[in-house]
Formats: sequence, structure tokens, C-alpha cells
Amino acid sequence: MPGRLQDRIAIITGSSSGIGRQTAFLFVKEGAKVVCADLQPGTWREDAAQNGESDGPTHERITKEGGSAIFVKTDVSKPEDVEALVATAVKEYGRLDIMINNAGFALESRNPQPIWDMPLDVLDKMIPVNINGVYYGIKYASKQMITQEPLQPSGDRGWILNAASVYGLVGSAHASVYCTTKGAVANLTRAAALDCAPYRVHVNAVNPGYVHSHMTDPLFAAPEVLKDIEPLHPFRGLGRPEDIAKAYLFLASDDAQWMSGVNMNVDGGFLAR
Repeated sequence: MPGRLQDRIAIITGSSSGIGRQTAFLFVKEGAKVVCADLQPGTWREDAAQNGESDGPTHERITKEGGSAIFVKTDVSKPEDVEALVATAVKEYGRLDIMINNAGFALESRNPQPIWDMPLDVLDKMIPVNINGVYYGIKYASKQMITQEPLQPSGDRGWILNAASVYGLVGSAHASVYCTTKGAVANLTRAAALDCAPYRVHVNAVNPGYVHSHMTDPLFAAPEVLKDIEPLHPFRGLGRPEDIAKAYLFLASDDAQWMSGVNMNVDGGFLAR
């Protein structure tokens, strides 16, 4: 039985670990061909063995198991890298159906502090990846998608999905830069959706709550912090990368055919409070 993404071509940035890695595995399981993009092919996690990420780079594991995947070294903060990434996907597979702008990070998870104490270099380091990288991903993916033949029977030309956050919709103390970047992604998603709608290109975002990953685990290392954060998610506590991967799958499939400009909360009830 064909998968929900059968023969679709997907780029996933930040694919070497965490949410991006699990999204790549799930998409391939559902029939997609995946272009993995990151600064390095292997995981960033120092505790890879304990977290199921010690079995090689994402694209190598996929091909070893019979799927189709390639790796493209990409710094999403550089527009020329992102443009080349899209061009490589099209050269390899003939088109681009799905763009997952998943790469991002939160320096404040290691050193949270109020805005008056926040070093300005935190802003300078995070904006190029968390905002500019998403912008470049939308720009170059949509430029390709609007020119290609629509898929049948849906008539759609592409699906662009962005990693936002619950902190793109509400604030958090001691995380002013992260909130700034994710708020920008939330509204960029809406604006880009309006540009792309006449061409039948979907643009949506996912707003995760706190998810176990290499980015957040330094924050959870302190038991008192974990004790405070977990109850903020009334449904089952903290999330897993697989939870977000499943949301990406839904939004990239025909099941979300009339959805665009949406920031979808995947947060264990965090924003219901």
C-alpha cells in the first residue's frame, strides 16, 4: 500500500539529530525520498548511544534500510547554501515537493537570563539561523515549487513547513531572543502563505512545546527545572521528537489539503492553560 508521501521529494534541515532525524525516518517510511541537510551528517548529541542516535548518520541509516536519501552539507544562515540545497534536490530527484525548515537552536537553554543581562551576541548568533534560515528556505523552495507541475490528483505544487514554537505565540522569562525568533517565524509563515496560495503551495508551521532533544536537554539537566517545566504540559508531560515528526507528516500530506498559514500547536496542552 502506498505511503502518505509516496514518491514525494522532501528537504529536511537540521536532519542529523532530534526532530529532524525522526522526521526523515518517518517520511521515508511513508514513501518519500529525503534530502538531509545539516552542518554535519552525524548527530550533535554527546549522549547519542542513550538516545538511539548512535547508528550512523540519518541518510546512511535510511539507505541501509532500503530508502532513498542523500546528505547535503548546509549552513542555513547562508543564502547561497540554501539556494544550492534546493538546486541539488532538484538535480537529484527532478523536483521539490516538501521543504521542512526545521533547523534552529536556543542558546538560552544553557544560560537563561533576563533581557537586560542577555549578551547581544546571543541575538547575533540566533537570528541568522532561526529567522534568516527559515526565510531563505521559504524563498528558494517556493521559487522552485511555483514553477513545477502540480501533483495529481490534488493539484498542489508544494508544502513548506516551518519550525516555530509555543514561544512564538506567548512569552517566556529569560528567553527573550528565542521568543523573538520564533514569533518572527510564526508571522513569516502567515505572510508567505498568502504569497504562495495562488500557486497552490502550502505554508504552515508547527509550534512544539518542550521536547526532549539535544537543544533542550541541557535545560532539563537540573531536576528543579524539569520539575517546573513538565507540569506545563498537562497531557503526558514532555514531548518526544516523534510527536513533532507526526505533525509534520500530517501537514505535508493530502490530509491537510485545505490548510495554509496555520501555526499548529503540538504541545501536550501547554497553550490550553
